[in-house]
Amino acid sequence: MSWRIANECAERRFGSAARKQIIMFLADKASDDGSGIWCSKGTIQRHTELGETTVKRTISDFLSEGILVETGRRPCRNGYTVVYRIMIDRIRTLESIGEPELDTGSTMDPVQPGPGTGSIVDGVRGPQRTPNHPKTIHKQPTRTREAAEEVENPETEKILAAYPKDRIRNRRTTRSLISAALKESAVPDDLLQAVKAYAKESEGYTRSKVCFSDNWFKMRRWETRLTQIQADREKAVEAETKGRANLVGWIRDRHPLCRHITQRQIDGLIASKMVTAEQVLAAGLHP
Repeated sequence: MSWRIANECAERRFGSAARKQIIMFLADKASDDGSGIWCSKGTIQRHTELGETTVKRTISDFLSEGILVETGRRPCRNGYTVVYRIMIDRIRTLESIGEPELDTGSTMDPVQPGPGTGSIVDGVRGPQRTPNHPKTIHKQPTRTREAAEEVENPETEKILAAYPKDRIRNRRTTRSLISAALKESAVPDDLLQAVKAYAKESEGYTRSKVCFSDNWFKMRRWETRLTQIQADREKAVEAETKGRANLVGWIRDRHPLCRHITQRQIDGLIASKMVTAEQVLAAGLHP
């Protein structure tokens, strides 16, 4: 057991109670460097009392997010058990749950700056209420700051609006994370499609299993979906290229299937100079 790893995990947000429960159980099995965790998913399920599907999905998510890595396998009576390692550097990038430290004017000595509410050392009680320290009084936002907060990027707002409505949290942080993703490399339309894909995928989930918006963008869970979008786009281009090549072959060979070629396809092939008008006429088609 490593108190160091457990403390690091305990001070971070993981997006849901189930995720936090699983990572704390794994941290309890880790060495000080996060390594040496070997326990089956059945063991995790048995000790956390979570569902089998929840445990499997969460471990898979941790692996894809870089929170866990597989470092080997250990033989057991049922075959083998995967050995995991918690990546402490990745854990430290997650949002902290610690409360911000406020300067309340406290000093090293235990003497209060004002009289107590019930001291009768000299026979005289203090005032009924101790004055508030001025630094504990939150200032109202100025009009300039309010106006600045109202001005938002339309693309950012469109992407945020596509996220599951009841799981949007900490809008200001979420907006800044979306803006950072767009500045980094993400195309607005692709990022929007990635968010819509996650929203559609999580429609059947209970709300506790849907990640909060600030954590979802902070953990860069959109990257996997952008990769899939790019792969689908490349497959579509490849299929289109192959289809156009087949059409060119039909026209050049004057194949009987030429009659199924549409006028729009013919115009596209001629415009791209893949065939000539003479070849189209020779195949019995109209250019």
